[in-house]
Amino acid sequence: MLMIRAIIRPERVGAVLSELSDAGFPAVTKMDVMGRGKQRGVKVGDVFYDEIPKEMLMMVVKDEDKEDVIKIIMKNAKTGLKGAFGDGKIFVSPVDEVYTISSGTSGL
Repeated sequence: MLMIRAIIRPERVGAVLSELSDAGFPAVTKMDVMGRGKQRGVKVGDVFYDEIPKEMLMMVVKDEDKEDVIKIIMKNAKTGLKGAFGDGKIFVSPVDEVYTISSGTSGL
């Protein structure tokens, strides 16, 4: 199993969640986050924005679903045909165990 964390623009969340659900991946945790990437913030006129609002989507998937989920996120989180700075990042980490609290069962 793998944990996929995607940090994306807030305005792209709806499209990403819709496509994930349509593809059979409805289980997602969404959080409002703030941060910056390599661009080190944004300057608009005389104002410098050091922390930029983003959304973090987290989900655990089977190893064999990784590529499908990443393709869906990348396709729907990208702005324009070529994308732009600030479109986000996707992080993939191994998950050793998963338990459902209500039933006590293990696994997805």
